[in-house]
Amino acid sequence: MMLLLAIGRLFGRKATPEVAHSRQELHQMPDEALMTLYQKGNVDAFEVIMNRHQGAVYRFVLRSVRSDERAEELTQEAFVRVIRAASRYTESARFTTFLFTIARNLCIDEARRGRAGRERSLDAPVNAADESGETFKDRVVDEHAATGTGALSRQQFMQQLQQGLDALPEEQREVFMLRHIEGMRFVDIAEVFGISENTVKSRMRYALQTLRGYVATFDGHSFDDDDDQIRKPAG
Repeated sequence: MMLLLAIGRLFGRKATPEVAHSRQELHQMPDEALMTLYQKGNVDAFEVIMNRHQGAVYRFVLRSVRSDERAEELTQEAFVRVIRAASRYTESARFTTFLFTIARNLCIDEARRGRAGRERSLDAPVNAADESGETFKDRVVDEHAATGTGALSRQQFMQQLQQGLDALPEEQREVFMLRHIEGMRFVDIAEVFGISENTVKSRMRYALQTLRGYVATFDGHSFDDDDDQIRKPAG
């Protein structure tokens, strides 16, 4: 992180900020406005952007690479590329689309080099540096969901769900991750993939159909069709 900030500051010295902004003001700004400020020399704006999104990029990359260490390296590389491309960024472009397009291209390059491995388990930590111990499965289903048959049923459910995620084609799994785990809009996911919004929705529907097939026998958990996204079961 410190290296990224140093690089960001080096590139950000090309201009002088026109107006000073407090940290509180920066944290309240949308990503697009922060990128515009960074283009004008406000290096604190880049730090806010990085802190806001590095966890999401790490989670996304982690699903496609072999190790936490490599995921951290590719996350860092993603933000280095953001820095290098900052001068070409336009505020009309949604920043998360811009960022995740970079992250996905890095994952594709990694796979082509033969370094992509098996999908991470749902029990893997979302962030190795986070002491909360939050795992991917905590983001998929409600930890306090009623299962009707206790902890054993929940454990079996999670095993079945993991098998379902492993069975998904890569393009469906990526859509699922960006939509359900990161909360991105279909239109933005479509731009990341370079496909139509209808195709994204179709991939999400197929993903949900597959997952339902793996977990349909368990009570207390459900996948809902509303807006083509998963609804967490009531606790």
